[in-house]
Amino acid sequence: MCKPDILRSNEFKDQTLKNWPSEERPREKLLKLGAVSLSDAELLAIFLRTGVKGCNVVDLSRNLLLNFGSLANVFRANQKDFCQQHGLGSAKYVQLQACLEMSKRYLAEQLVQQGSELTSSQATRDYLISELRHETREVFAVLFLDNQHQVLKFERLFFGTLDAAAVYPRIVVEHALKHYASAVILAHNHPSGIAEASIADKQITQKLEQALQLVDIRVLDHMIIAGPKCYSFAENGEMFLM
Repeated sequence: MCKPDILRSNEFKDQTLKNWPSEERPREKLLKLGAVSLSDAELLAIFLRTGVKGCNVVDLSRNLLLNFGSLANVFRANQKDFCQQHGLGSAKYVQLQACLEMSKRYLAEQLVQQGSELTSSQATRDYLISELRHETREVFAVLFLDNQHQVLKFERLFFGTLDAAAVYPRIVVEHALKHYASAVILAHNHPSGIAEASIADKQITQKLEQALQLVDIRVLDHMIIAGPKCYSFAENGEMFLM
């Protein structure tokens, strides 16, 4: 059943969604005002499609967000935790994973299509955010690029705790040579949510720039992903060998 403290209002408490005013229904609202106008609960409601007995789909979505803490936590939930929630099951879990993977592939295609504009494109940020924002431990990854700055490969190379990841320049160089890369964009996440460069981040960036310079490979940027936020070394004038 829906929890009384998070019901929409007494006016809509016992109404199904089809009886709501059209401007209140998530699907109609999206078509009229665009997806950006919807709340997290409304977006999740469109994905879920139907509610359960005694609880319409919007209130079900609010319950789920309350139980998980955020939309991001819904996305990163494992199958067991997801399916234990009232109104969910394996079919919904499969649908959600498919949606997430389609989003990543769409962003990857957008990234490749940017060509020479890659280093300043919002597509780069969007792609890296989609790949790293939900990681619960620190992950260091690299975008390997050709001499036209087209993407050759994206790889997660190092994994650490919530505090740090051990990054070895030799390994980065080996992978860059394996992919015949002419340039790279470094990236790692801050599970803490703080989109700032630490002293250690700056030190490893400088070490990687120096190591890759020896084999004539440029480091175009180092991006730190902290949830939906992204910190760019290049944009903040913190690349050492540009």
